[in-house]
Amino acid sequence: MDFLIVGLGNPGSEYQNTRHNIAWSVLESAPFSSHLAWREKYKGFYASHGFRNVKGHFLKPQTYMNLSGESVQPCADFFKIRVENILVVHDELDLPFGTLAFKKGGGLAGHNGLKSISQILGSQDFLRLRLGIGRPTHGNVASYVLSNFSSDERMVLDDFLKGGGEAIDCFMNEGFQKAAKTFSKKSYTEV
Repeated sequence: MDFLIVGLGNPGSEYQNTRHNIAWSVLESAPFSSHLAWREKYKGFYASHGFRNVKGHFLKPQTYMNLSGESVQPCADFFKIRVENILVVHDELDLPFGTLAFKKGGGLAGHNGLKSISQILGSQDFLRLRLGIGRPTHGNVASYVLSNFSSDERMVLDDFLKGGGEAIDCFMNEGFQKAAKTFSKKSYTEV
């Protein structure tokens, strides 16, 4: 069985280490990241890697967040991956910074990347790995998600990114239920 793991983000060096691109940082911190040979295709970068009993296709759309579905659909179609076998890894305002949570389908919480994927696939039934970035205490949300992490956040960021990568690894090797039980609501904010 094949799975598609999509890390959402924005292309361009100005977005590289922002909160909105945390999913790409997680993919780069995953235990299997050294085995991913990224190639340009499907309006993004993709790589494939075999796990215990499944194959994972990884995708980093290069379309900008609000057009992510334009990259996800051709990749999913090519590898014949059903919607319920797509895991979208994304930043999540509604979780405190440093918290992970798996989710099956459901609402889109105003996330433009999720909206685009749902519109183009015609379904919200894909899986999610939500990476908590918290909400801004002041200022607007758009500026906040496109800003860099604070110095306090950076103190635990490596552990958080590594935890997200381990959650994906667990999902690929052990399945959704085990990964969700092990990693959901897990916090990496202890300094």
